[in-house]
Amino acid sequence: MTEPVLPEGILTLDRSGPIPLSEQLYRCFREAVRGGLLPSGTRLPSTRRLASSLGIARNTVNTAYDLLQAEGIISVRAGAAPRIVDGLPPEGMPLEQTATSSVPALSSRGKVMSANLRGEGWAFRHGALQPGAPALDSFPYEDWARCLRRAARQVRSSDLLYRNYSGVPALKQQLARHLAAERGVRAKPEQILITSSMQASLSLLSQALADPGDPVWLEEPGYLGARTAFHVAGLTIGQLPIDQYGADVGKVSVSDNPPRIIYVTPSHHYPLGSRMPIARRLALLEAARKAEAIILEDDYDSEFLFSGRPVAALYGLAEEGQVIYLGTFSKSLMPGLRVAYCVVPSALATPLGQLMRNMGCAANVQVQAALAQFMDSGGYQKHLKQIRQLYRERGNRLVEVLRSRLGNRVVVDPPTGNVQLTVFFREKIDDVAVAQAMQDRGYSVCPLSNTYMGDESRAGLIIGFAGATDAQIDNGMEALGNLLEELEP
Repeated sequence: MTEPVLPEGILTLDRSGPIPLSEQLYRCFREAVRGGLLPSGTRLPSTRRLASSLGIARNTVNTAYDLLQAEGIISVRAGAAPRIVDGLPPEGMPLEQTATSSVPALSSRGKVMSANLRGEGWAFRHGALQPGAPALDSFPYEDWARCLRRAARQVRSSDLLYRNYSGVPALKQQLARHLAAERGVRAKPEQILITSSMQASLSLLSQALADPGDPVWLEEPGYLGARTAFHVAGLTIGQLPIDQYGADVGKVSVSDNPPRIIYVTPSHHYPLGSRMPIARRLALLEAARKAEAIILEDDYDSEFLFSGRPVAALYGLAEEGQVIYLGTFSKSLMPGLRVAYCVVPSALATPLGQLMRNMGCAANVQVQAALAQFMDSGGYQKHLKQIRQLYRERGNRLVEVLRSRLGNRVVVDPPTGNVQLTVFFREKIDDVAVAQAMQDRGYSVCPLSNTYMGDESRAGLIIGFAGATDAQIDNGMEALGNLLEELEP
């Protein structure tokens, strides 16, 4: 019986490449079958003949044939030539598909969970002037690296197994001390849950504390991450009006549709930056008491206060169980650490810890241990002190450039804190189009109108300054000025 002859061009080997020849040979045969060049029943050359014709070792061909046989593409019998097995899909059809297969589709729930509520024009690409982005150029990389190395050596093997889903005890203890000293939040370490992000905390709590359809109050305008979490949980989102003093519960009715959850950013409202005075905070607590609602206090950017005295956290004014306090290290350190936290009532600590395990939203153990050491050494406080001054300088510089370059087109106030500020346009303008044009030029600013749920939105831009250099501020505002000139009728 004559040896079979393979179609020309099926076997193309790169003898100098990193992929082993046996793997290349296997792939070539596999693609030829998938493309219909080697239909079912086709005889293949023997290992000896193929090795000789290609000038490679016979073991190389044996390995390739073994892989093809293991995948069910060829059959090999003693004394017979290898063959492409019968019953493979018809010519031109990939092996992974059948005639009736289709592309998987998201379920209805999957579509809800994957919806982009930040809207068109929101900056997902990394660029200069991005809201929420910290100053990576001032991050204490060497100190942090030492803490990471120490944590890698010292973390006990038991902590690396399936335990401590709600957080490493050492970090909880450091956080309990820090929050008591800095924010007046007094809680036991056991009440603190360490999560992988603020978004993880919000998703966890919105699904644990409310059922689909339950009402929740969200600041208007408000944080899009919270809106997304409540949307995914199937909650009914109501608008909590905002003015220059933050959320105003006097403008909504508790009795008509009492909320199950109230979400607020009282320290620095996102995105407008207002601070809620004590009278408003007490009114909010009273409204929550009447509605039997739980308040989620996102202590947004509370680490950065440029003027005035800090107002105590809402948590410290509330009765036990009224408020859950939320925080993150994304702005004070960096988002890539993936560490956030929430302080919950004692009665909820154990079930929420179990829910964290069920949802798989735990944070990296060694990063937590390194952060605990960084805080214990005083490195975190030292870093905060440095970047507070740096952020103040960069925020004020951004305001100065905006007023000198665009004072007749925008309204902007000096930041009292935060890592970004809001710029309002004096004239009616499409802020989504402006944001997209700025993003095309490398500046990841975001449109203010996207943070509103209702029709009464204001046009403007949210511009980050914490990580911005002088050149980025100057060039970015020059680009913005040019854009606004181009948009003039």
